[in-house]
Amino acid sequence: MRDVVDVVDVADVIVVGGGPTGLMLAGELRLAGVRVVVLERLTEPTGQSRGRGLHARSVEMMDQRGLLDRFLAVSEKFQAGGLFGGIVKPWPDLLDTAHPYGLATPQPVTERLLEERAVELGAEIRRACEVVGLSQDEDGVTVELADGTRARSRYLVGCDGGRSTVRKLLGVGFPGEPAKVETLLGDMELTADPATVAAVVEEVRRTQLRFGAVPDVDGNEGVYRIVVPADGVSEDRTAAPTLEEFKEQLRAWAATDLGAHSPRWLSRFGDATRQAERYRTGRVLLAGDAAHIHPPTGGQGLNLGMQDAFNLGWKLAAEVNGWAPEGLLDSYHSERHPVGAGVLDNTRAQITLLGTDPGAAALRELFSKLMDFEEVNRYVTGIITAVDVRYDFGEGHELLGRRMRDVKLKRGRLYELMHGGRGLLLDGTGRLSVEGWADRVDHVVDVSEELDVPAVLLRPDGHVAWVGDDQRDLIGRLPTWFGAAVG
Repeated sequence: MRDVVDVVDVADVIVVGGGPTGLMLAGELRLAGVRVVVLERLTEPTGQSRGRGLHARSVEMMDQRGLLDRFLAVSEKFQAGGLFGGIVKPWPDLLDTAHPYGLATPQPVTERLLEERAVELGAEIRRACEVVGLSQDEDGVTVELADGTRARSRYLVGCDGGRSTVRKLLGVGFPGEPAKVETLLGDMELTADPATVAAVVEEVRRTQLRFGAVPDVDGNEGVYRIVVPADGVSEDRTAAPTLEEFKEQLRAWAATDLGAHSPRWLSRFGDATRQAERYRTGRVLLAGDAAHIHPPTGGQGLNLGMQDAFNLGWKLAAEVNGWAPEGLLDSYHSERHPVGAGVLDNTRAQITLLGTDPGAAALRELFSKLMDFEEVNRYVTGIITAVDVRYDFGEGHELLGRRMRDVKLKRGRLYELMHGGRGLLLDGTGRLSVEGWADRVDHVVDVSEELDVPAVLLRPDGHVAWVGDDQRDLIGRLPTWFGAAVG
């Protein structure tokens, strides 16, 4: 039996997993002064770029926290409406965002920028720390690491991927469907000239949309991102494919291996679709792929995880800091579980559209025609980019529960006021007050020609918690999200 040392109280919150979700969460917690330690199993980043961009809602989040300029400096903007089941349409008009674009940002770059931000704010990142045991009581959570050491915190969040150790140790169910098809993915060089590669891809994609070759991927000249259907589903999903497997599948689909050589990294993914039964078990929570897995169609996975963290961070910080109203932390599950379920459903639909049988081809043709209608294109793009997410706050104004897009004010922009991760009362009347909640909610008197409401109360994640102009009504709403008044 392994010897263990005394338990060390390391933080208010332990975050298990140093990917985009865990790093986003660490930064959000530090904005509120919460002591946070990120435990990452790997000794260094993999360098693999599975998630290759930020959709519009994630771009908004970066702007809300003052990080957008850092991402713009190392990314390219893109606009592609739909992005649904391989069907690409022009970007729709009048999408409800001041950031009508995505950012092509390699995942290693996203992770680097989020880690830099978290560390700047005071988060501690510990690598080569593999969690192998977990227990909790009414006061906190204790984890055991592979080296025998034990660490303790008040709360713990598992952001440790689809094969989450934290989820398994909790015994949380992960129902869904196993993989039925598998796809190979990797970066490598090709001896075939670019014109030949482009012609081969165009021909194969007439019948197989899970085939592709993207040149100069992530700015690496001469390196292609290759995606090709696998020959069945492997028994060991953790084992990376070999270059020979890639070449065999390229020959099977394209009658040529394109001279593939010098792989940078190789991996495989399936179309398994699963979701954790619950996102919270006592003092332990799940976020990102630890809470949900789905095919990468639409490029939603990385974004969904970061958006989980954006919803959870301020709520968990409120609990740690002692002002969270009853039920606030539970609202993480009630708000994000339906969003995750929606992404699982839309990726199921996309996998059907990507099929090679005549029925799938006919459905794809019909769906493509439907997306030529502006309203349909806008609806589908809203789903993929997550700008259409609305939480159920009950009956009220049409803005209630929606995130507020950035709007121009008489003095600056709305998102410039949200960098600190606090609540915000944007008051166009000058008659309202957040006295009693000023330690949690900023009060800004300003107006915008883009808003036709007198005042809005925003949560730290930018979702509208109240609309109106009546002080008593506002006082009735503030405790729901920001706890009891003080002073």
